Amino acid sequence: MYRLAVIPARWGSTRFPGKPLALLNGEPMVQHVHRRCVEAGCFERIVIATDDWRIADAARAFGALAQLTSAECQSGTDRAAEIARATPEANVVVNVQGDEPALPPGELAALVRAFDDPKVELATLVRKLDEAERSNPNVVKVVLDQQGHALYFSRADLPYEREPTGVQRWAHVGLYGYRRETLLELARLPPTTLEKTESLEQLRALGAGIKIRCLTTEHRARGVDVPGDVADAEAALVTLLR
Repeated sequence: MYRLAVIPARWGSTRFPGKPLALLNGEPMVQHVHRRCVEAGCFERIVIATDDWRIADAARAFGALAQLTSAECQSGTDRAAEIARATPEANVVVNVQGDEPALPPGELAALVRAFDDPKVELATLVRKLDEAERSNPNVVKVVLDQQGHALYFSRADLPYEREPTGVQRWAHVGLYGYRRETLLELARLPPTTLEKTESLEQLRALGAGIKIRCLTTEHRARGVDVPGDVADAEAALVTLLR
């Protein structure tokens, strides 16, 4: 099996322009993300997919493979699909969040191992939802079936608790692995009404009848969205590397 990691790295974040090159403990954030992929030890190829030559140059300076992607790419999924098209030998493609420098390498390896099961088309991670997060629309909730597949993702508090049953609630951790053919199919499909309503791209897969295998993790995403998040990310890196 040929496993490809793609790290989308966009310059033009409205809240944090140039975010991939923000320095964390003296190194660009994208370098930390790339290092996590190397440490996972499960990828034949790791590519930083970017829309800006400054990011590409910085990536090549620390020894990474970088590729400038088309201006038509509207999302990280589109960038991952473009790299996948250019890598026909890849069987599995993992879309690695470019703004989560403290992602544990073991989580990447676990996601890749899910594809040892030939029935898995698309896989992601979920964690237990905290009670205080139920009303927070920025924490995406997921309802699972008895086999660990996603039934639905939402920003709303799901499932609705008509009766107190002690149901386990799950939060989505936004890391995805795909069979190459599944990723390319998704990139060809138009956004669905549900996807646009919730602003959740994974609903496109469910709408197309693609099953999403959900793996449980203890990891809590510590993404960098605004400059004020840098200090927390640096602290998370120190904890990870102890």
